[in-house]
Amino acid sequence: MTVSFEGKVAIVTGAGNGLGRSHAIELGKRGAKVVINDLGGSRDGSGASSDAALEVVAIIEAAGGEAFAHGANVAKFDEVSDMVQQAMDKWGRVDILINNAGILRDKSFAKMAIEDFQLVVDVHLMGSVNCTKAVWDIMRDQGYGRIMMTTSSSGMYGNFGQANYGAAKMAVLGFMNTLVLEGGKYDIRVNALAPTAATRMTEDLMPPEILAMLVPEAVTAGALTLVHDDAPNRTFIPAAAQSPEAVVENWDAITDLTGQNEPKSGAEQGGKFLTMAMEHQAANQ
Repeated sequence: MTVSFEGKVAIVTGAGNGLGRSHAIELGKRGAKVVINDLGGSRDGSGASSDAALEVVAIIEAAGGEAFAHGANVAKFDEVSDMVQQAMDKWGRVDILINNAGILRDKSFAKMAIEDFQLVVDVHLMGSVNCTKAVWDIMRDQGYGRIMMTTSSSGMYGNFGQANYGAAKMAVLGFMNTLVLEGGKYDIRVNALAPTAATRMTEDLMPPEILAMLVPEAVTAGALTLVHDDAPNRTFIPAAAQSPEAVVENWDAITDLTGQNEPKSGAEQGGKFLTMAMEHQAANQ
């Protein structure tokens, strides 16, 4: 099968860099019309610039696709609502929302300012809430919607210095669980991705030779699997694959829990995927 997004309208938050950029470009390649949301701030959320988002728009348009950029701060509902309204005015529907925008303010909890805790929760959790709220009635009325949360092993298993990030990333799973129940009869499916990838969010955590093995495109394969027509529901996957077709074709094996071991920390999940990437590289040399 071929995973296609022809005729679909997608919003990807934090799409100027890293995973969001990769998700948006691949959606555009596969036929979706894409809203490139990016405030354009630094990794800690400071500053703003439209340059990165406009570059992604140019890439999609150069390949024959349609896209526009919007600099909404996902933590501000009025800005998000304006973005969604622009998508409706231009294309008349919103089919896919990928909640990807995020920042980091890492410190041990003892040294963390409460403002840094609040800001990270505002962007990751409330950003997902604001964007989802802005598209929910649209998806309900059209009887179709695909929403993806971006969670993290730091939430599911913990990671030193990331109490704020981990709390927010676990919270989006609770948000997802209830949306699944409320959106089911409208064919709104809600899933989550727990990525391990080389992005500016992880560049300080791993050496360059390791980062080179964990490309964003491998995570995008999982993201597209969670937002296409035949997507699962109430599912989260820690994704690393060559294509969404590969994920779909191997879905039974991917979701088989036989022999599963629970990591003791978020870092262990990253180590697992690094080991798999190294084994794959060795097998193909």
